[in-house]
Amino acid sequence: MLEPDDFFDLTERKLHELLSPFRNVWEILAGLPRIVAEMVGTEQRIEGSVSPGATLSDRPIYVGPGAVVEPGAYILGPAYIGANVVIRHGAYVRSNCVFLDSSLLGHASEAKNALFLPNAKAPHFAYVGDSILGHGVNLGAGTKLSNLPIEIAPERQNITIAVGGHKYDTGLTKLGAILGDGVETGCNVVTNPGVLILPRTIIYPGVVVNKGLYAGKSIIKLRQITEHVPIVQPG
Repeated sequence: MLEPDDFFDLTERKLHELLSPFRNVWEILAGLPRIVAEMVGTEQRIEGSVSPGATLSDRPIYVGPGAVVEPGAYILGPAYIGANVVIRHGAYVRSNCVFLDSSLLGHASEAKNALFLPNAKAPHFAYVGDSILGHGVNLGAGTKLSNLPIEIAPERQNITIAVGGHKYDTGLTKLGAILGDGVETGCNVVTNPGVLILPRTIIYPGVVVNKGLYAGKSIIKLRQITEHVPIVQPG
């Protein structure tokens, strides 16, 4: 229930080799610095298109064939930007990010220590921190995958997740969301730190999702009551 292949289709050989060694899915996040270093190496390799108005730091960065980095994007790196990936205007790619084939980071969106599987998209005003997006995940505009709990204690505590009566210590002080293949969020969804969602679940707009494990093939919705009141003109 908590292994990578519970969340992602790993039948493709390279993806299986990359992720199947991890026992619990959140362990991938701790492994991202090593994964990026192995995939990128120590230099910059640009095989795609980096627009003149885009900025790349001097850290190791790979931009694959057919990938496009639009003007105004900033790539801090280290980062792996795979084939046909699009990094749109105003996007910010921080350290240890992997964007696999045909994924997308959109305008005014930020990613940090994040893994985008093929065709995963965060198109508009998104924050993807210490998170994983499965195949074909789509984040509605304004989706925020928050990664750092508010703490009263002077020192940050590891994030724990309760599943089936057992509490798991993730070993991470920062953990955003892990969204299985095909998960979709509506506009302005916020996930609290430590959200795990199994494949093909839909989150309706405006929902704040609490920490924990959520079933696949389901809907997470917000129930609210709205009123439509006529305006009464004075006199």
